[in-house]
Amino acid sequence: MRILLVEPEIPQNTGNIARTCVVTGTPLMIAGKMGFEITEKNVRRAGLDYWPDLDLTIYPDLAAVCDAFPQGHFWYFSSHAAHFYHEVSYEPDAVLVFGRETRGLPKQLLEENAERCVRIPMLPQQRCLNLANAVCTGLYEALRQHGFPHFV
Repeated sequence: MRILLVEPEIPQNTGNIARTCVVTGTPLMIAGKMGFEITEKNVRRAGLDYWPDLDLTIYPDLAAVCDAFPQGHFWYFSSHAAHFYHEVSYEPDAVLVFGRETRGLPKQLLEENAERCVRIPMLPQQRCLNLANAVCTGLYEALRQHGFPHFV
């Protein structure tokens, strides 16, 4: 299991996601231009002292991630997806992909991968969940499906 953030913009979200990745043993990947630097105080504060234990890889763009995982099982999280996140079966090597806080994932990417797009249920008049909450929700469902391997 892996988490992929595409061009994250808010440092506190990435810090919280990093902490979630550490406590679940999940590698974190970031693709594209970030709206902050990993060294920023807000990112570090949100991730507390978990940063040294984080398995982090930064890629120049989404294409580089796809090249690194040509057989990858990518699942794209979007509030515009037809399938709910809990209705699909995540592969043990799944990559859970999340977009920018303000724009989500590119429309073309979602259209090209419509059958691999999932959403988290929410009230119709609301736009979306906080990115860190969405990552946590999706990741724990995928881990639950595999019996929470290596957890105590």
